[in-house]
Amino acid sequence: QVQLVESGGGLVQAGGSLRLSCTASGRTVTNYAMGWFRQNPGKEREFVAGINRSGNLAYYADSVKGRFTVSRDNAKNTLDLQMNSLKPEDTAVYYCAASLGLGTVGRVPEYDYWGQGTQVTVSS
Repeated sequence: QVQLVESGGGLVQAGGSLRLSCTASGRTVTNYAMGWFRQNPGKEREFVAGINRSGNLAYYADSVKGRFTVSRDNAKNTLDLQMNSLKPEDTAVYYCAASLGLGTVGRVPEYDYWGQGTQVTVSS
């Protein structure tokens, strides 16, 4: 079992930045691809960013490309998401997730473990 806990959410003005962090426990996440998803009430959970096991391949949803950066520290069992140039449409609950899948992992069913989520609100 892997337990994931997100932190760093909050309220920010449009154009601002936030950094989300996810700390894993229970098992080392070295064997897991990691990702960030987000969800608003009544909508499907959507992929935001993912990173492979070693951390040398990151991939993003088109909506955040060029603004968000995902990174991981396997020694610390952590995953981060740096979010810059935030827009009101980035408002959502953000979830950290871990996957045993191979390659680029961007779909909800491909992820095995999920955190509880952290709220990000971007005001206009």
